[in-house]
Amino acid sequence: MSEAVSASAPSIGLTASAAERVRSLIAAEGKPDLRLRVSVSGGGCSGFQYGITLDDAVNEDDQLFEREGVEVVVDHTSLDLLNGAVVDFVEDLIGASFQIKNPNATSTCGCGNSFTV
Repeated sequence: MSEAVSASAPSIGLTASAAERVRSLIAAEGKPDLRLRVSVSGGGCSGFQYGITLDDAVNEDDQLFEREGVEVVVDHTSLDLLNGAVVDFVEDLIGASFQIKNPNATSTCGCGNSFTV
């Protein structure tokens, strides 16, 4: 999975913290073939909402990336909206969650789970 990707090719990033959390979740599931799937769907209070799941499938329209030792799967349509985004895992006083820093989002809702382009 170490294909060279040109600078103009669509891409998504993953922080070390997010990768560590994903590896921990995969280990807890006991299924080493799981990957992090990041997606976008219509809905949420800002128009689009993020989806983050563990998945063992790679569909025909998926793009597969390896980041920080974790495989990340994004479908073609979602990748258009997520190009250049970085998935992070943040722990603070109010809890722990995955957060997406998306340079394509022109606005986000208060909770950060939905966005507008």
